[in-house]
Amino acid sequence: MADNEEKPNSPIESMMDKITEKIHHHDSSSSSDSDNEKPESSSSMKSKIYRLFGREKPVHQILGGGKPADLMLWKNKKASAGVLGGATAIWVLFELVEYHLLTLVSHILILALAASFLWSNANTFLKKSPPRIPEVHLPEEPFLQIVAGLTMEINWALATLRQIASGRDLKKFLIIVASLWVLSIVGKCCNFLTLFYIVFVLLHTVPVLYEKYEDKVDPFAEKAIIEIKKQYAVFDAKVLSKIPPVAALKAKKF
Repeated sequence: MADNEEKPNSPIESMMDKITEKIHHHDSSSSSDSDNEKPESSSSMKSKIYRLFGREKPVHQILGGGKPADLMLWKNKKASAGVLGGATAIWVLFELVEYHLLTLVSHILILALAASFLWSNANTFLKKSPPRIPEVHLPEEPFLQIVAGLTMEINWALATLRQIASGRDLKKFLIIVASLWVLSIVGKCCNFLTLFYIVFVLLHTVPVLYEKYEDKVDPFAEKAIIEIKKQYAVFDAKVLSKIPPVAALKAKKF
């Protein structure tokens, strides 16, 4: 009977069991902590990735979202191709064929009115109901929104030009002067319509290409911006700092 009875655990064995349980619990908690740290480290690495112009939002949101952004990013390929093809046809019509806007509008209105007038009179002779000409009414709200947006942009541009003209920001002054100089050279090569068409084509090609290859473009842009800052620092130290008005302006800032 004494052999068949189970022997109670000794105090040493119970202590060993508690120690092993604590070791297993510590290992499991440390592994869970390391698992939790992995996504945090990956997220921190993602946040450190340089994005062009310091953007934090996707390209679609930066372009304003909605249908215009969908057109520029070719979300609807048929609509984007149609818009780009229409712009190309207008450019060819006015630039290569040398058609004028007023002549084109007049001819379109003549054809439309003549076709509608003849069709209405033909239906009276044929004893049929005349065609229904739809009433066109333009809403005021979209035009007011466009005008409000343009007004804000123009006011921002005027304020920026005023700040630059007052001699407060040398860097912006140099950027604006260089941009206007490049624009004057481009203006000699092509007229306003061609320039507008080039900008339109760029808006329909550059964003979609950047969205597709942003992981390759952003590191290259980061290196280029760092190099530009280095060259500007050298130019500032060797040239700009020796100009008396610029030196006096920097002394006021500090």
